[in-house]
Amino acid sequence: MRISLSTGTLFTFPLGKVMRIAREAGFDGVELIINQDFQKVNCRKLIEELAEILPINSIHAPFMPLDGWGGPIDSLERCVELAAGAGIPLVNFHPPSWMGFEIGFWRWLYRVMDFQKEVGRETVIVTLENMPWVGTRFRVNPHILSNTEKLIEFIQERNLYMTFDTTHMGSGKANFINDFYHCYNSGRIRNIHFSDYGHGREHLIPGHGILPLTRFLNHLRSTDYADTLTLELSPEEFPRDERIIVESLREILQYLRRETSPA
Repeated sequence: MRISLSTGTLFTFPLGKVMRIAREAGFDGVELIINQDFQKVNCRKLIEELAEILPINSIHAPFMPLDGWGGPIDSLERCVELAAGAGIPLVNFHPPSWMGFEIGFWRWLYRVMDFQKEVGRETVIVTLENMPWVGTRFRVNPHILSNTEKLIEFIQERNLYMTFDTTHMGSGKANFINDFYHCYNSGRIRNIHFSDYGHGREHLIPGHGILPLTRFLNHLRSTDYADTLTLELSPEEFPRDERIIVESLREILQYLRRETSPA
């Protein structure tokens, strides 16, 4: 199992520094989130430069509008093209938001019959991420395919893979391990976003929320999962001191390796 760091964990730093911090902490690679740093630059060259510091195990398609990237369909296809050119095996994307009226994106999603063939071009693994529930008094998931069974049915029918996000699933039900097994048994998980959730806050350091993450890792260890586990935390979880950030990430990485290693 490869353990990655999402570059979103430290998005307040320049990407080069994030890569160097991840390397110093001992991660196997990163998940590169396409953000404002990819506007008005040679994206292929930037990815090549970053990959010289540490391997890029996956790309996360933009989840906000970026100059020159078009809408969510164009940006996803461009991410796949960049990944294929750089030898990056996986691209992850968010489903359309019904609350955000992403109707064109929604219709496109249902027109695709085989995502690995039509979008991934049989060279890049394309994964869809499960999304969080939000709100205080009334909990709602503003994205389509929020029901686990319907999500599994969709990805199986359309040859689409999945990024399973623990904080997103845990925002809807704290005891999410049954849902994980449903997703795992579909054979479609190729990436896991790992973080804690609690009190309405997402992407917390393990132990800062309410999710049974150690139990989850122990269950994960009992499966045959051999793909990527991606630590995806909020930058607000860390101080600005780079030395403390590296030490904290190293400690979390040791925990992840310990709890997922064969007994």
